[in-house]
Amino acid sequence: MRDTAIVAFAQTDHVRHTDELSEVEMLMPVLHRVLDATGLKASDIGFTCSGSSDYLAGRAFSFTMALDGVGAYPPISESHVEMDGAWALYEAWVKIQTGQADTALVYSYGKSSPGEVRDVLTRQLDPYYVGPLWPDSVALAALQARALIDAGDTDEAALAAIAHRSRAAAADNPHAQLRGPVPAGEYVVQPLRTGDCPPVGDGAAAVILAAGDTAWALCPRPAWIRGIDHRIEAHSLGVRELTESPSTYLAATRAGVFERPVDTAELHAPFTSQEVVLRKALRLDDSVDVNPSGGALAANPVMAAGLIRLGEAAARIHRGESDRALAHATSGPCLQQNLVAVLEGESAHVQ
Repeated sequence: MRDTAIVAFAQTDHVRHTDELSEVEMLMPVLHRVLDATGLKASDIGFTCSGSSDYLAGRAFSFTMALDGVGAYPPISESHVEMDGAWALYEAWVKIQTGQADTALVYSYGKSSPGEVRDVLTRQLDPYYVGPLWPDSVALAALQARALIDAGDTDEAALAAIAHRSRAAAADNPHAQLRGPVPAGEYVVQPLRTGDCPPVGDGAAAVILAAGDTAWALCPRPAWIRGIDHRIEAHSLGVRELTESPSTYLAATRAGVFERPVDTAELHAPFTSQEVVLRKALRLDDSVDVNPSGGALAANPVMAAGLIRLGEAAARIHRGESDRALAHATSGPCLQQNLVAVLEGESAHVQ
């Protein structure tokens, strides 16, 4: 395997509405910041990969417009995934592993404000039996939360504590959409209250990957990707045990999470109940700093929140605040798809 690292990360300030901005206008400042952090130009990048959803934009091939912000001429090596940007990062990592590129630009974005994201996400469901019933994302998360409570794995007070801890952590995150005390809130779908659910908002993020000596030349303390893997649960909710996440455990095992302790974990848990499932699958105890950025409960731009978890974990390594971090991303209802990565930092280049 080629040593590959995240050498730069940038994101927008995540807000409820960006009516005055197009996706390209929202994305371009982030691309400029992440390139400026390394001194690279767009023409220096060996591979570009993006993640977004046409369903959010409401038009086919909407990602091609975002290429205006990157600059697709002269022709570049480019790809796109109809997924969270974390999976675009995985594709870029594979591209670097094959030796076809030494650097990669990965970006993702999502504008949830124009429509009803709870309804949009129903399009992820089985189109024959479940989709026609239109169970939205919060209702399905509530089923998972109720299963956890009935199994004795958590209770509403414990879920509220997760919400409070996440918002408190977000107080130091200038990009977070929500921060500070969690209001009491009404039930959105019982047993989930307002604070147990992610905010709806718009945002974008970008990272740069680099291999070997190139990474050292671009960043004084690269966040080396020591392992990365993604797995998927059965599509049908009826055949899954919602209180467990075997795909997360398997991805973590393949990524090498359990080989040595991690000090930081950025978990893509849009609902408080999902953090309970992920902590159990990843064997995280109280010694691990979980979601010091505030996580998806503080800012959840659809299609970018997973990439942000990788970026936030890498940024802590860049700043010397973490030595071995876990980053997780999810997609689909009730933690259906899960990606896990292990990032490590070194204070000096060891020959």
